[in-house]
Amino acid sequence: MPAFVRTNDCDGCRSREEALCEYICPHDLMALDRDGSVTGHPLKAYNREPEQCWECYACVKLCPRYAIEVRHYADVVPLGASVQPIHEGQAIEWAIRFRNGTVKQFRFATRTTPPGSADPYGGEPDADLARLDDGSVLFTRGTHACDMSQFIAD
Repeated sequence: MPAFVRTNDCDGCRSREEALCEYICPHDLMALDRDGSVTGHPLKAYNREPEQCWECYACVKLCPRYAIEVRHYADVVPLGASVQPIHEGQAIEWAIRFRNGTVKQFRFATRTTPPGSADPYGGEPDADLARLDDGSVLFTRGTHACDMSQFIAD
């Protein structure tokens, strides 16, 4: 279900220094074709390796022009249908348009706390980056048990 850019809706985030989808993609797949030499569409974003897409939807949710959609599997969204998220401040609304014209909408809150109020360390002290390579105990130690011997080849 890779991300797909609708070039007629994409403006390459012209008001920004970098396209937002290019900025947010964790696998560095989204790119901006500045001169049109790659896709034939200047100043339009594109997914340079659709088969490598992680399906995280970060680009889909962040696009201010709603120009990116995902091509879902047929068992979720049959051919001829579309799925598009619309972000509205504290929520994301997913609109699913079936090929018979029926539209279903689902709204989910994106936050449970006011922006800037989350405590990422949960009351623990800030990370001491100088200790990361000295073999000391890391913040996540003890959160799960893992028998490392299963990863060591005989």
